[in-house]
Amino acid sequence: MRSMVKNSLWVFHLNSGSCNGCDIEILNIFAPRNDVERLGIKLVGSPRHADAIAFTGPITRECLPKVIDALKAVPEPKVVLAIGACACGGGIWYDTYSVIGGVKELYRILKEEYNMEPPATVFIPGCPPKPEAIIYGVAVASGMLESKQKKTVYVEPEESVANEKLMIAELISETEKTRHFMPGIVIRGVEDEP
Repeated sequence: MRSMVKNSLWVFHLNSGSCNGCDIEILNIFAPRNDVERLGIKLVGSPRHADAIAFTGPITRECLPKVIDALKAVPEPKVVLAIGACACGGGIWYDTYSVIGGVKELYRILKEEYNMEPPATVFIPGCPPKPEAIIYGVAVASGMLESKQKKTVYVEPEESVANEKLMIAELISETEKTRHFMPGIVIRGVEDEP
């Protein structure tokens, strides 16, 4: 994804029917404690100026035309951030009459009715997701963690517990390497040495 975003990631935030829990967490990443603007990540007021579009909330029938218009307005190549359980899969309202579903259902509609291919997407689940998870997802979208993506380790369930402990140790060491872009953020399971 880094080839899509050359310098910084400008994000257009679109609430398509959420309870605003995820919106508050998005605001938290721009607060002084996290301050993602120092990384070049910025919220913009128009999808025409954005590199990425951040969806919060399920896609409702009423918002669908506006969501499609906003998605079409983001210049190519674009990245979609599905933030929260509702944006990822519809959340607790996934099967109600007024909700179409999450971003995946939106992509199905785009493909069938508009012949549009879905853009690169980063799913950030949670209800609401923690600011650290949103920062991590945005970092993945902007390519800051490209080297970590290539080193992803998948452990088969039948492998030994020793391999699982090794994988956890590798993830903790990778987390330590990525802390330089998130100073002051406490990462669970990783303690600073005195």
